Amino acid sequence: MPYRFLAFIVALLLAACGGGGGSSSGDSSGSAPLMLRGVAATGAPLVNAQVSVVDGQGKVVGSATTHAADGSYSITLATANPAAPLFIQVRGMDAGGNPQVLHSTVPSIGPAMVGHVTPLTNAVVALALGTEPAPVFAAAATSGSQLSQMAGAVPAASDFLKTLVKTQMTDLKIASLDLMADASFAANKGPHDLLIESVRVDLARSARNVPLLQVANKFLAAPTAEVVVELPTAQAELLKTSGATPANAITSTLKAATSATKLLANLPSVDELGAALNQLIAQGKDATTIAGHALLAGYDKHDGRAKTDVAAILAAYTTGNRQLGRFQLLGCADDAPAASDCARVLVGAIVSDSTGAVIDVFSDAIRFNKAATTTNKWNLAGNGKKLSFSVLPLAFAAKTADGTADTGLSPNPVIGLQIEVQAQTLDPAGVNPPTQLLTSAVVQLPGGFSIPFGYCNRSQLCVSSTAGATDVTPAGGVADVALLRPAIGWVGGADSTRAAKYTASYTVAGTAETRNAYLRADVLADPAAARFPAVDGLSTSQPLRALDLQGGTYVINWSAWATANPDLRLVGISRVFTPTAGGAPAVLDTPAPLPPRTTATLATAFAPSADVKSELWLQAMDSQGRRFHTRYTGQP
Repeated sequence: MPYRFLAFIVALLLAACGGGGGSSSGDSSGSAPLMLRGVAATGAPLVNAQVSVVDGQGKVVGSATTHAADGSYSITLATANPAAPLFIQVRGMDAGGNPQVLHSTVPSIGPAMVGHVTPLTNAVVALALGTEPAPVFAAAATSGSQLSQMAGAVPAASDFLKTLVKTQMTDLKIASLDLMADASFAANKGPHDLLIESVRVDLARSARNVPLLQVANKFLAAPTAEVVVELPTAQAELLKTSGATPANAITSTLKAATSATKLLANLPSVDELGAALNQLIAQGKDATTIAGHALLAGYDKHDGRAKTDVAAILAAYTTGNRQLGRFQLLGCADDAPAASDCARVLVGAIVSDSTGAVIDVFSDAIRFNKAATTTNKWNLAGNGKKLSFSVLPLAFAAKTADGTADTGLSPNPVIGLQIEVQAQTLDPAGVNPPTQLLTSAVVQLPGGFSIPFGYCNRSQLCVSSTAGATDVTPAGGVADVALLRPAIGWVGGADSTRAAKYTASYTVAGTAETRNAYLRADVLADPAAARFPAVDGLSTSQPLRALDLQGGTYVINWSAWATANPDLRLVGISRVFTPTAGGAPAVLDTPAPLPPRTTATLATAFAPSADVKSELWLQAMDSQGRRFHTRYTGQP
């Protein structure tokens, strides 16, 4: 009944505003400017993100950049008579370093409108559209009927979404909430913000290619999709004028996500830790002083990074006059979180300079100490692990020097899994050379098969074809860390689905250890060619030459690809020079700049002593951790 009533009310409002296709309130002569404001956030603010707004006819009516401190934006619309509804898109990078493309809407037009943009508003829009919002936004000029339907379904979709996160709302003592236009909303660890922080919201596709909404407790050990909703079915129910039952679209056993009840009660004070760290940085404390501070008391390594390493990072922010933005909660660092709780919380923060430019992304784990009386309740704690271990969905495409598909690889692209077992120490100050952490490891797949890995003088262990090998010759490319299908027949369907569990066994400094890692998202069965990172300007008349890769001055630009794929960002650039007569390759890594920068100089020259095959490797990631690799083979 409430869905039908709300849809009826919205229909009346839209009729008063011209039925979704005409003008709205304000001076019909166009003399009265219309304002749109809001906050873009994923828990922490989405800073320096690009905001674009179209109206119900797909016309661009405004754009802005979110504020570098709080993710807020304000736009004076380009017309006083936009067609309802307004459709909002925000593109940026969150505090975990993940690219984000999120949407929201303002169903009816008024003189002072509010349109927040968060993962929850993105879910509301997806439910109201019955599909992923991004393609609809891109084709807004020809999607008038879809936008009108969206406006009518938004109130009911918002109410339905709140039933999926009702446990979190109860824990946070939220009795009522406007997800789209809460006048008091800020990314400040208040109840609305913590609701966003406490759930993991994803859009995906089923095996039948049906668009899905996936919702889950963010603080589970595995990124299980607890609630799964088929978007087309949900939209069809939400648009009904009577008898709407959107719960019919839920295909999972659970009808609402579980909650980390005990943890949520302690989270409002998380940002006090960030503020205290910023005070240390602003005071000019050196690494030794920071390492001895109470904020790091009890710190127990983080993926092999010691307390002194963290102190060195923070001291470098002092030297560079940097500050940490608000922390974003990324998940639980516990191997087996207690029910309704999480002892160590993974966090990320944007690091910016005094102009607001993003310089770095800081990540670690924090812990709550309720007994603390003279210091912060939250301290930096680390995850207690001797090294990092992760498993990621992977897709790999090979291209020739002119940018066309390399017919020498079949299939092309190929899919699989990226297995990363840290093999060397990391030096955040860039002073000490890396040292070897371990010699070998075995990674067990969910299907029961085990794969050996060995040391190959790289930052990660390399896949080995010899069981127990401790000295592996690297290939220099994705094959070092990839289990590609169908090349490795042991990789099956159970290994390629979200929340698939992998276990690594190894020995570090004489101590045996096991680590679990979970697949964050499904491996894409057929990734589109446009998703793979691409260098601008390559053609048969202007190919990528081996001399370009070897020279030490070559500049690559990927702006066209970045514009076409705002939900991806480049995270790796490498040149690989492999002797044609055989032997280990030389690998030169170039740091990938943070968005919005889309150029990099391959600055280190390489002088081969014999004939080599010269390759350029680019690696990109999406918001769910999927990796997309492109290999270019330079023209001799």
